[in-house]
Amino acid sequence: MLEVSNLHAFYGKSHILQGVNFELGEGEIVSLLGRNGVGRSTTVKAIMGEVEPQGSIIFKGEEIAGKNSFEIAQLGVGYVPENRDIFPSLTVRQNLILGMKSTRPSPRWNMKEMFKMFPALGERADVHGGVLSGGEQQMLCMCRTLMGDPELIMIDEPTEGLAPKLVTQVAELLQEIAKRGVAILLVEQKLSIALKISHRLYVMGHGRIVYEGTPESLMRTGDVRAEWLEV
Repeated sequence: MLEVSNLHAFYGKSHILQGVNFELGEGEIVSLLGRNGVGRSTTVKAIMGEVEPQGSIIFKGEEIAGKNSFEIAQLGVGYVPENRDIFPSLTVRQNLILGMKSTRPSPRWNMKEMFKMFPALGERADVHGGVLSGGEQQMLCMCRTLMGDPELIMIDEPTEGLAPKLVTQVAELLQEIAKRGVAILLVEQKLSIALKISHRLYVMGHGRIVYEGTPESLMRTGDVRAEWLEV
């Protein structure tokens, strides 16, 4: 579904991504792991068109490198940024409505389902997004993206700063998303979550992919964890 080849990206003169290569299949959960500053967030921003990419990014057989972000979204790519980018002056319900863009007769997701999975959002459906807790805003941002019925969703640090109960809910939601055939590219700092729900893992270091494997194989590779993941 997604094939990234020889991807480079720059911030000014800083060469952030230095030939990133990976792929992602339908209904697959793939995690990008690595320490802060290695290029994980830049990778998803480059795929989404928020950072100018150099290289090839093929989504469902179509080259999307160089397209505008709104064009990439219309093709079926969803993006949940790290900064929980909701509309604070709009209600929870209005934020979710803004996420709707699907022309499918039977979209995978609807507002009723969002409120069923996250009752706290349903209880605050008519509350402005700006007064929600950080965890509730994260849930809202993820649910709004799902309302657009993406075929690939890229999620940057979804469990950052969340209480343990909400972390569990996020993990369960990601597994449910994948069960419905949606591919997930997950940037996650918590190794325990990534190991639990991912089908495959890529480890990044110095702007490149330095390891690819399954959660089981990574757990057997202590030198990779020590060099590229552990503090």
